[in-house]
Amino acid sequence: MNEAIAALVRRHDPDRFLTALFAPPDRRDALLVLYAFNHELARAREVASEPSLALIRLQWWREVVEGEKKRHEVASPLAEAIAAGELNPDDLLAIIEAREAEAYGDFATLSDWRGWLRAGAGGLAVAAAFALGAPRPAEARLFGAAYGAAGVLRATGVLAAQGTCLLPRDLLARHGLSAEAFVDDPASAAARGALDDVVREGRLLLAEAAKTALPRAATAAALPAVLARRDLARWPAVAIPRRLGDRLAVSFAAVSGQILPRA
Repeated sequence: MNEAIAALVRRHDPDRFLTALFAPPDRRDALLVLYAFNHELARAREVASEPSLALIRLQWWREVVEGEKKRHEVASPLAEAIAAGELNPDDLLAIIEAREAEAYGDFATLSDWRGWLRAGAGGLAVAAAFALGAPRPAEARLFGAAYGAAGVLRATGVLAAQGTCLLPRDLLARHGLSAEAFVDDPASAAARGALDDVVREGRLLLAEAAKTALPRAATAAALPAVLARRDLARWPAVAIPRRLGDRLAVSFAAVSGQILPRA
């Protein structure tokens, strides 16, 4: 195992680090490199003072995926995994495109927002399933999108502190909110109402995912949905950091191969 990559993912994406531990040992490094890459894409928005600067950082990663050699603790193993056929560059480029949309943080409609979830968090799950050698990696998309919806909920306070709202304008308008008003007071009754709508969206994604015949090889890619289900069931009392029950639920799902209750 690449210890530096493993440490990075464990520190910055503990949920996916936990789920990656259940991947076959010969596939685990590629999965962790993928998750480290995803963290670097997320940082593009977090550290940039404006969208144009985030897009510059994302373009740097696009060039890496397209084959340009760059020395970097994540870019180098990423290039190696692509060259070895462990990661699909088309999957990675699709994730970058989703992050480009996220850089602006302005989704006009709920339909746009759903598309972003499926392309971003959902696309990451597809790339993870490919890394695991699953015969139908696209079957993991809904599991990843559900985790993405739950992730928006968990990150609400942090995002608001950064001046960011990743909820669609039409959903906010239902509750008499603008993005600016949401950021100003994410704990208001109106904001809670908007987040309750996000909970419903996440549950719909889980229900749809539960109908999917997921290949057993894709199990580790879909395991974050176990945590999403628990977060959505407990909202607004999500556990940060994760507790023993979360870890046990992931372990049981990994061993049994049953990610979600049967629809």
